[in-house]
Amino acid sequence: MTKGNAFVLGGTGQVGRAAVRALVADGWEVTAASRGGARDERWPDEVRSVRLDRTEEGALAAGLGDGCDVLVDIVAYDGAHGRQLTALADRIGSAVVVSSGAVYEDDQGRSFDTQDRPDGFPAYPVPIPEDWRTVAPGDTSYSTRKVALEQELLAAGDALPTTLLRAGAIHGPYCPGPRELWFVKRVLDGRTVRPLARGGASRFHPVHVDNLAELVRLAAENPRSRVLNGGDPEAPTVAEIGAAIDAVMGAVSETVLIEGPPESTVGLTPWDSPHPVVYDMTAAERELGYRPVVSYAESLPETVAWLAGHLSGREWREAFPNLAKYGVDFFDYAAEDAWLAARR
Repeated sequence: MTKGNAFVLGGTGQVGRAAVRALVADGWEVTAASRGGARDERWPDEVRSVRLDRTEEGALAAGLGDGCDVLVDIVAYDGAHGRQLTALADRIGSAVVVSSGAVYEDDQGRSFDTQDRPDGFPAYPVPIPEDWRTVAPGDTSYSTRKVALEQELLAAGDALPTTLLRAGAIHGPYCPGPRELWFVKRVLDGRTVRPLARGGASRFHPVHVDNLAELVRLAAENPRSRVLNGGDPEAPTVAEIGAAIDAVMGAVSETVLIEGPPESTVGLTPWDSPHPVVYDMTAAERELGYRPVVSYAESLPETVAWLAGHLSGREWREAFPNLAKYGVDFFDYAAEDAWLAARR
């Protein structure tokens, strides 16, 4: 006997692949929808995959057919997507929607959106609870759009009970913008010295895809309108992440610490922040009985193997265009060498 039927939007993305596996293992009949209609090789045969582009008029309604017991939306982005789901509330028993920890702002109104301004880095409480203030909804940035999405869905109330998962820095195989590449590529390139800004102490709470999928699974069987953070059991510093990746790859690297901010690109990493970003996970533990299924260090061997394989024979910008779109050369070795030579 199955728990019901689950419809996963964004089924072949990084999080969607893991969510489908978790739901099937838990006894759900799963339909995985994506623009390409592809399948993951690790899915069991009973997973139904369909091609669906939610931007096409009527496509989501047609894909849902008579409806589903739970809709898992990995790729919902803004208020329009929220309204798209609430308009189909009569066909959806409940929903689980992935949002982002980027929605928070500090008590001075600083957020991820203000980091390019002088003194624009947010100083959040440690850890950040779900009832902490957020940016205003809007359509000007990723953060404001995610808040607009959240507000549309929460306003639906009992008409569409929705669990919103504010994910941290998502990591694992199939990541389109993998932060771990900063260390993995350096080892592959034979770089034995690496500078780290801010004393290597920056922390940006990660969440592995399997832990996020576990939150999806638990929320699917416990429908309710609420907001929950999504994070791993630990929030390692960037220096700790580098040491853990070295251990997986059998590398020995010398870390040179810059006590202040990065010097241009030297010492800059995708985790860079002068203040820690750590999400409070007690609400998920209390409300869902959530327990992480993997630690950061335990997840790394699979991630490192996937990154090395996906990068093999390709320039990093080609392999990971979502990381390249930030316009930062994270691998400016000439600048690093010049800085190290001047330091010595």
